Amino acid sequence: MKPHPPIIRRTESHFVSAGGRTLFRRAWIPERVDRVLLLVHGICEHSGRYEAIGRWFAERHSAVHAFDHQGHGRASGRRGHVRRFGHLLDDLESIFVAVESEHRGLPVFPVGHSMGGLVVTEFLRRKPAVAGAVISGAALALPPSITAPRVLALRSASCLAPYWRIASRIDTDTLSRDPAVGAAYLEDPLVLSHMTLGLASELFGTIRRAAQGAADIEVPTLVLHGEDDPICPVEGSRSFANALAPRSELRIYPGLRHEIFNEPEREAIFEDIADWLRRHAEFVASPQAAPG
Repeated sequence: MKPHPPIIRRTESHFVSAGGRTLFRRAWIPERVDRVLLLVHGICEHSGRYEAIGRWFAERHSAVHAFDHQGHGRASGRRGHVRRFGHLLDDLESIFVAVESEHRGLPVFPVGHSMGGLVVTEFLRRKPAVAGAVISGAALALPPSITAPRVLALRSASCLAPYWRIASRIDTDTLSRDPAVGAAYLEDPLVLSHMTLGLASELFGTIRRAAQGAADIEVPTLVLHGEDDPICPVEGSRSFANALAPRSELRIYPGLRHEIFNEPEREAIFEDIADWLRRHAEFVASPQAAPG
C-alpha cells in the first residue's frame, strides 16, 4: 500500500511592511514543521517562480515562506524600481519578524537567489536571529562589462532620472539548460523586462560594497553557484565564501547556469541544502504543528 502524500497547505496573502509597503506573501506549510525557510527572489522576477523548491522542502517538514519585493510580482510600488537598496532589507526584516512569530522556537533560514542572495547577505549584517543562511548564484561581483566608471556614471544619471527605464530582459539560455525554464520565463506576465536607473544604481553600488561586509556575518552560510553562470560571476561567491570562512561552506556546480534551483539536477541540490540545514540548526526544537 502506497503511503499517503504529505498534506501541504498553500497560502497567499498581502502584507504591509514596517515601511508601509504592501508586499505579497505565499507559503507552503506542512502538517509537521521542523524548520523554516524564507525564500528571497532575484531581480525582475517574483516568488511564484519558486514553487518547485517550496513544495519539495515542505514535503520534508520545512515551512517555506516567500514574498515579492516591492515593485515586483504582486507587490506594490513602481515596477522594477527601488529608491534605496536598504528598503529591500527593511521589507525582508518585516517579513522575517512575522515568520518568526508564526513559528516560535524553530530555526529560520533565509534562502536568497541572485539579487536575493545579495539582499540576504546585507540583511545578515543586521544580526537577525537566524540559524544560518543559504545563497544561490548571488550577485556578489560585478560583471566585467560593469566597470567602476560605469557605476559612477549610472549613479549620476539616476540622480537626474531615477525612474528612467532600461531594458533588463535576459537571454533565457543563461538561466538553465532546461529549455522549458526559459520558455516559462518569457511567457510569465509577472517577469519584468525592465528596471529603472534608480534600481540599477542601487544594485551595482551595493554589489561593490558587498565583499567588505563579509566580516560582519556571524552565522553559518551555505554559498552555492553554478560554474557556468554568465549573469552573476562565480568569482563573487568564491571570494565571499573565503572571507566568511570558517563560517561558510562553498559548493560550485560544474556545468550549471544561473538558476541552479531550475536546472535538471535541482533535486540533488535540494538534497545538499537539506543536509546542510540539518547540520547547522543552532538548536533542536520539538516538531511544531502547522498553525491553523
